[in-house]
Amino acid sequence: MLDMDMLRLWFRGRLRGALRRGHARRTAACLLLLALLGTATTTTTATATTASPPSTASTASTTAARSPGAPADLAAARWGDRRLDEVSFLTTHNAFTNYEDSRWSSVNQSESVRAQLDGGVRGLSLDTHWYERSTWLCVISFGSDCYPSDVYLCHGDCKTFAGATYALPRQSFHGTMQTVVDFLAAHPQEVVTVFLEDYVSADQLSRSLGRVRGLSDMVFRPDEWGVRQNGWPKVADLVTSGKRLLIFSDRSDREHLGVMYDRSWTVSNYWSLGDLGNDTSCVTRWPDVPLDRQEPGFRRLFTMSHHRNVPTVLTAALDNGAKLRNRIAGQCRPAAGGRDPNYVSVDFHRLSDSSGHTPASIVAELNAGP
Repeated sequence: MLDMDMLRLWFRGRLRGALRRGHARRTAACLLLLALLGTATTTTTATATTASPPSTASTASTTAARSPGAPADLAAARWGDRRLDEVSFLTTHNAFTNYEDSRWSSVNQSESVRAQLDGGVRGLSLDTHWYERSTWLCVISFGSDCYPSDVYLCHGDCKTFAGATYALPRQSFHGTMQTVVDFLAAHPQEVVTVFLEDYVSADQLSRSLGRVRGLSDMVFRPDEWGVRQNGWPKVADLVTSGKRLLIFSDRSDREHLGVMYDRSWTVSNYWSLGDLGNDTSCVTRWPDVPLDRQEPGFRRLFTMSHHRNVPTVLTAALDNGAKLRNRIAGQCRPAAGGRDPNYVSVDFHRLSDSSGHTPASIVAELNAGP
């Protein structure tokens, strides 16, 4: 077969020679041949490209679905047949009060919300408050506190004590939820739960959630899954369906938003270990909802709080190791009718005593089973 590239190079050489010698007729002939050669090369390339079989998206999708690494296979390999009420998740108390997301002077965690998620935390407790824009705060802060009216994460009133009841930069609820959704989008095998201590109206919460890109596709709605009738689904099924974000609130008028009322879907122990950290009894938070509550065909999720009234790194280190492990085995498991907590909520989740047990390792031990 004639080498078209070599032929083109030969004619280019002839063309340059003709130009140098000023032969107009020979130059025109060379230009015509070069144009013809370019057309022939383009046609050959186009024909070769058309002849190649196209790789369609449906073919790739079918291949992925049948491969051992497909999402359903990965979910089954990781979670097995365990239902949501049969697994445990590490949870952070007041996850938003940390040293990295804002300038808090009193914190419950050391890392940002995103760093907590990256570090294995799968449950976050957040406090939602409505902040009405304040011209006065904008003026006296020399422009550093000029925030619009919105739902923010505050630990009390959003205007009282900077660093204690709120912090700058102000942490919007929808911004933090966007962090959660972005994490889930980047980690398709993970499930995250958000617990809201809720001080906003259902309408305010709805408008804030509506600004979170991708959230509606991820929110798990128990009514759509028939949880009351069928029990909680398998975690692998949640992962495969993409419904990997659960949201609970202590307000009952927002289930139409996909936000579950915690007293209807969970049992919970009283939240504090006391000022001295010596109250390790495991009693219910709600007198009308005992920890061992039984309901036909349905078992509530068990949220276990394990933190003091005022958190410090020293007290968290004392509480988060052997004390936590022993409390689950000796008090909380028996009080809940022999079941393990589904959510273990702590302060400063990376800290522990010298026992070799950490909140993360204790949760891993719970998931490993007997």
